[in-house]
Amino acid sequence: MSSFRFAAVGDNCIDRLGAPIGRSLVGGNALNVAVQLARLGHDSFYFGAVGRDAEGERTRAELKANRVAVKHLRIGQRNTAWTDIKVLPSGERLIAAEDFGACAGYAPDEAELAVLEAIDHVHIGWLDDGGALRRRLSRAGVSVSQDISVNADPADLGVEGLSIVFCSTDQPRDAAEAMAADLLSRGAGCAVIMRGAEGSIALTARERTETGIRPVDVVDTTGAGDSFIAGFLHAWLARKPLLQCLESGRDHAALARRLPPGGDAVLKLSA
Repeated sequence: MSSFRFAAVGDNCIDRLGAPIGRSLVGGNALNVAVQLARLGHDSFYFGAVGRDAEGERTRAELKANRVAVKHLRIGQRNTAWTDIKVLPSGERLIAAEDFGACAGYAPDEAELAVLEAIDHVHIGWLDDGGALRRRLSRAGVSVSQDISVNADPADLGVEGLSIVFCSTDQPRDAAEAMAADLLSRGAGCAVIMRGAEGSIALTARERTETGIRPVDVVDTTGAGDSFIAGFLHAWLARKPLLQCLESGRDHAALARRLPPGGDAVLKLSA
């Protein structure tokens, strides 16, 4: 499979997981997707901001260790973002507290925008810019995806111009399909609804498909959605059929949940 020039823009954070895991991990939707695409052999660039602190240096080092280009990683005056996560016995996680730190208010400058406009595909994570980057890149004809589930402010939830919009829900299939149809009606080219243990659904103007999950022993689900997105994009960029894109996402999400004998969770930054 050919490699592509891929960029992820937006959030990074230090995920601080409680018992029984009891460790901290470098994560965040945009950062995780950038790392996963690099591990899949693509030229991957990360655009975001960290603080001038030990956790910011840790984040930079993890990106470099995973062959993600960090030329556009901005060092800000605020602290590196962090998230406290409560891990349930089922492996599901709940956000107990978070501080967006240097990520808050981050936006690429004009020079960085010029670089992004020459990239094969750009994925946007949490970004509090009111949709400015999405609109700029879509006007330039760039292939763009975004996970709107990691955003909360209505100003950041627009989908017009997105090649792919990702969204998570625990709603029944009919409600998930209605959600996908609504996202298409609002201007997305493809809507992918991630339904946790119920699998996933993808919808375009011409096609509808779905797949279940790949059963694994769950450690925790932190970053599994980000791994799903990376797997889906890996197949999408190679112009695979929509079902194969979902299956690729499913398989990469399963890797993020699995615990190998005597080891830590695989593909684990926060993934």
